[in-house]
Amino acid sequence: MEKKLEVKNLQIAFRTQGGILKAVRDISFDLYRGETFAIVGESGSGKSVTSKAIIGILAGNSIVEGGEILYDGQDLLKITEDDFHKIRGDKIAMIFQDPLSSLNPIMRVGQQLTEAMILKTRTSRRNARHNFNLKIKLLNKHVDQVTGAENPEAIKKNKEVIDTFNNFCVEQTKLERVYNEAMAELIGLQLTIDNLLFLIEKKQKVDLVKEIREILRSIKASTHAYVLVTSEDLVSIQQDLTNLLKLGKKILVADAVEVLKKLSKIVNETALKQKPNYFTLGYYVMKNPSTDVSSMSINELDAMTKEYLDTNFLNNFKEIVGQGILNALQKSITLKASIIEKAKVYLEYLKSDTLDRKVTYEQGKEISTLVNEAINRLSTKKNSTEYSFASALRTSLNTYFRGVVHNPIEQRKFDRANAKYQALTRIGKTPDWKLKPPVLVDLELAQKNICQVVSALIKSLDNDLACGDQCNLPQEVLNLIDFFKDEASKLVSQMTMKMAKAKALKLLEEVGIPEPTIRYNQYPFEFSGGMRQRIVIAIALSANPDILICDEPTTALDVTIQSQILELINKLKAERDLSVIFITHNLGVVANMADRVAVMYAGKIVEFGKTEEVFYDPRHPYTWALLCSMPDINTKERLEAIPGTPPNMIFPPKGDAFAARNKYALEIDFELQPPLFEVTESHYAATWLLHPNAPKVETPKIIRDRIARINEEIAKNEQH
Repeated sequence: MEKKLEVKNLQIAFRTQGGILKAVRDISFDLYRGETFAIVGESGSGKSVTSKAIIGILAGNSIVEGGEILYDGQDLLKITEDDFHKIRGDKIAMIFQDPLSSLNPIMRVGQQLTEAMILKTRTSRRNARHNFNLKIKLLNKHVDQVTGAENPEAIKKNKEVIDTFNNFCVEQTKLERVYNEAMAELIGLQLTIDNLLFLIEKKQKVDLVKEIREILRSIKASTHAYVLVTSEDLVSIQQDLTNLLKLGKKILVADAVEVLKKLSKIVNETALKQKPNYFTLGYYVMKNPSTDVSSMSINELDAMTKEYLDTNFLNNFKEIVGQGILNALQKSITLKASIIEKAKVYLEYLKSDTLDRKVTYEQGKEISTLVNEAINRLSTKKNSTEYSFASALRTSLNTYFRGVVHNPIEQRKFDRANAKYQALTRIGKTPDWKLKPPVLVDLELAQKNICQVVSALIKSLDNDLACGDQCNLPQEVLNLIDFFKDEASKLVSQMTMKMAKAKALKLLEEVGIPEPTIRYNQYPFEFSGGMRQRIVIAIALSANPDILICDEPTTALDVTIQSQILELINKLKAERDLSVIFITHNLGVVANMADRVAVMYAGKIVEFGKTEEVFYDPRHPYTWALLCSMPDINTKERLEAIPGTPPNMIFPPKGDAFAARNKYALEIDFELQPPLFEVTESHYAATWLLHPNAPKVETPKIIRDRIARINEEIAKNEQH
């Protein structure tokens, strides 16, 4: 499965009046394409802090003590706010617990939906142009290296082929731009018709002559140069509209409604027509600019232009692309082989008791430069570890050496303040100021984080070297060509106000908002809590994100609405192939929607696995406690509340943070933090009860009975 997001050894703290509060303590997980990953735990367990770190909205008093959040070759903890602006909302979207906090109370819902779409489309076009040009430049470079400087004729010939590809991609964008403009008119036409019919139905006053003239103008503008976006039926209806126009003020409303409904049906059918393959059509038109293909069906046109492109150009181009891809891969592998031993030596040095600042930075910079040179930038798949290594190492080193310099200064400041505070106290005075604890860098943790960054690089290099220069070359060639096609399409992505409104209305309908035409012009306060949450979901989906983060999206809603929102999220995830991170304090909420579950307590993941593993074979006492407190209509036993309160994370406990509330706690739980023990290949739990020498403790009876009852029900259903 394709990884969409990697969280590695994440550590986040907050500066408070009482000291440094450890909110997230060294957690790691991956998110895969199309899955729902749930993070469950009590309030204060670190769930929401994790999600806010992913989307880059941590509070100002936060401290990222270590770790990485890797997405599309970038570490989200290291990039600038300008770079994050390209990702937040566009690639990673978020739904919050209180929908009102995400909506502008004095802006109409429709405007809030359309504004984001238009802004994101502009950004997408700018990025697409940069990405397309960069890959073309890299392809030229690697193909030239294969050909060799001693063969200038071959270099010239290959360059001509790549330039031809570039040129017909430009032709593709021209054609697609005209098509998009025509479709924009068509969508606007549908909106005009719907609005006009709505006003007539509500017996509102309308200027039919003016509206019909506007409709005729839109019909004329919605004709494409090579493929009619319109249909033959549309030609006949133009005559009907013209005849109505001749009547002037004598137009009968009933006659106008009949023609408008007929037109609406035609426009809907036309808008659903298959879009031509402008990639193949671009080459054909470039070579045959005067040929008329408007009489062909789209299937015939696509088949003809594909065969023409393959025969006359693409097969030869694929060979050249393949040479460039192999050269880029082989060069990358060779460079990586020269790095790995240096990285291992550097890692051993980093484990030393003391680190010399100059030596550490110089060696780190040398390895970072080599890694940067070794990255295969022609590949369409980004290795996030390699792309983010330089920034991750630099940040980790800065944290450590900043602590080396400032820790003694901070400690001296605190000692002086403390001495003054104690002196005043001894003479019976009460200071009118608070004694602030020193803000110290944990040097041991900082050094460990540096080692983890280098260890992750070594692991990545080992994996790449094990694969060598083996690759599915035909597939890699297709991937690169598809990349060029996609970026070329983004270059001409069109989002007018009419298109944005049409998309907004479809989104409102998709998320279950009734009468979207009316609701579009309403304010957030005119909606119920469930409806507001649906609007927030629509806004989150407006940019077609890869990842959707849901932070307690149903907590403020009643049970019936909760179920509807959960079903909606599940439906949208399946339809849009979304990857979802679902944050909740209620295990029951995620039972039927999560693929994998991580249980968090006191900033750490204490158990994670597939949903069925966590629910049917829970292993950590905290997971047991959550399940025992979860209501079940068939449970006869009394539910068990979790005793005590979570620990004060300004002073993290020495061993297992749950030990003080755990009736199954062992002596070692108060002394050592347990590692994650493997239950299965996909199921892990951090409890000393899983140690081979630990006493055997049964899962609580209430959980065993519930599992047995569910299994019986499943067996009965299967029999029927």
